[in-house]
Amino acid sequence: MTQQLPCSQTGGSAADYHIHTGNCIDILPELPEKSVKLIFADPPYNLQLKQELYRPNQTLVDGVEDTWDQFPSFESYDEFTRQWLSACRRVLADDGTIWVIGSYHNIFRVGKIMMDLGYWILNDVQWHKTNPMPNFRGVRFTNATETLIWAKKSEKQKKYTFNHHVMKQLNDGKQMTSVWQIPLCTGKERIKDENGKKPTRLRNLRHCLRG
Repeated sequence: MTQQLPCSQTGGSAADYHIHTGNCIDILPELPEKSVKLIFADPPYNLQLKQELYRPNQTLVDGVEDTWDQFPSFESYDEFTRQWLSACRRVLADDGTIWVIGSYHNIFRVGKIMMDLGYWILNDVQWHKTNPMPNFRGVRFTNATETLIWAKKSEKQKKYTFNHHVMKQLNDGKQMTSVWQIPLCTGKERIKDENGKKPTRLRNLRHCLRG
């Protein structure tokens, strides 16, 4: 489904924006080749939860159990990843870049597939969560980071956008490093649908768009 947003609602100045909702593997082939300057991808993490998780007060943690994060094997997840990354690479402009965010559950598999497809990694950015969810069982370190891979379309690509001075301004006049200390979204920053609140990446996305 495609939704058109007038400039008055989005702050645009030249053309209307369009939001395409649906499975990206179905929608991306409909877009023109080399038509996208920047991609931000937040794919399924394939969390592989095997049992229910409870907090110390015995309340149940509302984990991700949706069908879109369910894969029967690593092979099926890898094939899904190849499909959407290949579709992204087709629509990515020759001077464009892509951001992909993930956790230890999936980001290493995603990174390998990106390199196999010809993407060239510019940076791996560590999102350090200043308010992470604790490890309730106390059997592992608290997972306080996620990884964002920033890549260009190919090794030979010479031009891409990087707003060095803007990022420097956001970092109190110092060069922005590849470790971003950003809290988890809470309150109004969490998108709410008919099934309840869903995690969002608004603060991370702002950094990526400005960079």
